Amino acid sequence: MLIQRLPERPVPGAIIVKLYRYGDDIRGYVRQAVDPSEDDVIFPGEEMEPEAAFRLARAHSEGEAPIYVELVEDVQWDPRWGTLIS
Repeated sequence: MLIQRLPERPVPGAIIVKLYRYGDDIRGYVRQAVDPSEDDVIFPGEEMEPEAAFRLARAHSEGEAPIYVELVEDVQWDPRWGTLIS
């Protein structure tokens, strides 16, 4: 699976996986970008393990919408999650 880093302005409909630290663990949640004048749609299931967040992202993408990742709080990319492209 190819994952792109989150651009400054993702296209509406794009799926975004945000990965962050929760204690010693890395957790994530999934949202869908919408028009900049609105709030993104957040899908249920906050604080998922990264693998579960990417599975949910693929399901919502349906192979059509791009999937982006947002790494925060010094989270480093793990190649087991897929291939990160810039």
